[in-house]
Amino acid sequence: MEWIKAIGIALLFAWGIRMFIFTPIVVDGASMMPTIENGDRVVVNKIGPQMMEYERFDVIVFEAKEDTNYIKRIIGIPGDRIAYENDELFINGERYEEPYLEEYKNALIDKGTLTGDFTLDEYLGELTVPDGYFFVLGDNRRNSTDSRDPRVGFVSKDKILGTAKVVFYPIDNLKFIK
Repeated sequence: MEWIKAIGIALLFAWGIRMFIFTPIVVDGASMMPTIENGDRVVVNKIGPQMMEYERFDVIVFEAKEDTNYIKRIIGIPGDRIAYENDELFINGERYEEPYLEEYKNALIDKGTLTGDFTLDEYLGELTVPDGYFFVLGDNRRNSTDSRDPRVGFVSKDKILGTAKVVFYPIDNLKFIK
């Protein structure tokens, strides 16, 4: 009887951790390549962001539509003016480095730009990211359904499930997400 209680408590504890703190998800699609590959499994931290604020360049998982979650990178936080010019990110007029994209930019066969020129106003009709929302992009800028698409648009903080910090499977892709 003691074994059954111990196993029951352990299973309840494991279920609670998986349900409320850390959840594994399988990435479906190429929108975050080369940072995260199609089929990679990542751990989503559900509780950490509830205690802290989401930050620029965090990789998040959010509910895009019913039963569909997306994984993208936060580029703009509330109040930011976002623009891309000549494959360079400008936030509030200041140029930002995106080192996580260098591998992908260097691999472009046509030597064109990874991220086309745009402003928030051109895509979403807003000058700044609204309060309570984020502007997100996939790392594979040429093949990503993200905030540039009006069907996704700005992501509400309420729709964010958590941050993805670790790829744990397949083992040869094991890494911390930068």
